[in-house]
Amino acid sequence: MRLFTAVLPPPPAVAELAGEVERLRGLPGADRLRWALPEGWHFTLAFLGEVDDDLLPALCERLERAAHRHHPFGVRLAGGGRFGDRVLWAGVDDGREPLRRLADSVTAGVNRAGVTTDDRPYKPHLTLARAGRRGPGPDLRPLAAALEDFAGSPWRAEELTLVRSRLPRSGVPGEHPRYETLAAWPLGR
Repeated sequence: MRLFTAVLPPPPAVAELAGEVERLRGLPGADRLRWALPEGWHFTLAFLGEVDDDLLPALCERLERAAHRHHPFGVRLAGGGRFGDRVLWAGVDDGREPLRRLADSVTAGVNRAGVTTDDRPYKPHLTLARAGRRGPGPDLRPLAAALEDFAGSPWRAEELTLVRSRLPRSGVPGEHPRYETLAAWPLGR
């Protein structure tokens, strides 16, 4: 199974950001991006990749422990940026450090359960769009700049979620991955 761990924003936060993204989609170059669906928006804490089913019990036990070590915390979507000219993302201003600490705990637990993750430094972000894999992508600087003044309403991150990602297989242009929540654990309990 292809898995990742995440914090999922609540529907009101998703709706606020969706309104901002709708505005972005009208900007030059936006039509050359694959836009993530709002119902799939999330803050990835650790990408696990393909995980054998037999590791799932130990993985879930470690994730539950990690969740219980962290209390619910405030988050506010704000601003945005880009990773080169391939990924456009929304950021956070409130909640950055608690997300980073939770990601560190999750990564440590996942590794103890026998699942390896990459060693990239954690940068809290919510992926909004990606450029195609072939050829040069559009200039994302104007889109990222258009997000600079965005500030959503505060919300509380209250659970850690284990998500299964099913990649598109049909080859139909514009098809999106499907995400399925496998388990969720409340923070701090």
